[in-house]
Amino acid sequence: MGRKKSSPPNIVKAPPAKTPTLTQVPTQSVQTQTALNEASNRQQRLNMELGAQLDRTNAEFFAGQDIRRTQATAAENRLATRVAGEESRANIRTQGQEDRAATAATGLEYRRGLETAGAQDRALTRTTGQETRATRAEEGRQTRATQGQLLRGQERQIGQRGLQERAAIRTTGTETRALERTRGAQERMSEMRRGIEQRAGIRTTGLEERLGVAERGRQDRAGTRVRGQEERAGIRTTGLQERLGVAERGRQERAGIRTTGQQERAGTRVRGQEERATQLQGLRVGGQEQRATRTLEQRVGGQEERRGMRTRGAQDRRTISRSAQEQRATDLQQEMFRRYKENRDFEQATGAYRV
Repeated sequence: MGRKKSSPPNIVKAPPAKTPTLTQVPTQSVQTQTALNEASNRQQRLNMELGAQLDRTNAEFFAGQDIRRTQATAAENRLATRVAGEESRANIRTQGQEDRAATAATGLEYRRGLETAGAQDRALTRTTGQETRATRAEEGRQTRATQGQLLRGQERQIGQRGLQERAAIRTTGTETRALERTRGAQERMSEMRRGIEQRAGIRTTGLEERLGVAERGRQDRAGTRVRGQEERAGIRTTGLQERLGVAERGRQERAGIRTTGQQERAGTRVRGQEERATQLQGLRVGGQEQRATRTLEQRVGGQEERRGMRTRGAQDRRTISRSAQEQRATDLQQEMFRRYKENRDFEQATGAYRV
């Protein structure tokens, strides 16, 4: 807004001094002098009025020039301030856009890095699990093969031992029966010889003894047969129980190996899930903390920038206000000095007119 055009100052003129009443003698020289004085006074008054009018015109012109210069300066300053503000806001917007773009690019690269690291970790875990399972499977195959070989060897050994024991028992029975037959034959021969010697007296006794020996032989053979059967049954039962024990141990060991593998795989799976959950939770918490920190830094930075801008604006307004006050004081002092000159010139002219 332009300043209002100031009105010309009111110049208070002193009232003209009363002309003293003179009693003149009407002569030709006095009339001529009086006419000359009146003409000179009129000319001085005209000169003074013209000078005052020129001073007022000059004052109005220079005041208008000062006002227009002040208005032009203020308009230029306002335009410069507006342009500077627009450029500053544009710079701030551009800086904010660049910061946001940089933040977005950083976040994108960070997320890509996390995705790559997660993919590599998952691939490593998958490969480790596959290798571990393959190792466990190979160990199980080797263990089963070893156990099967041991079991076959034990079965062959048990079979061979059973064969040897049965052959020994068979041989023992054969020898025992042969011995019994030989002893019986010898005893019969002895008894026959004694019978021949003592047939008369001891026929009945010999018969009874033969019957007793035959019964004892039958009993002995029956006992030997029963002992052989029992021994063979015991050996058979022992082999069966040992084979059943070996088979049960094999089944228990295979079941234990299978259960161990299942538990290890389940533990590996649970550990992998827990590790992935922990990594995911850590990444999520880290990302939240980073975003919160970045947001807080941006908010604090924006607040500090706005505070700085407000402070600069307040200082600029104080400076402009102080400059305006000084300018108004200077203009007032110039106006007072101008009025003082006008009053002085008027008093000088009035004094000269009186003289």
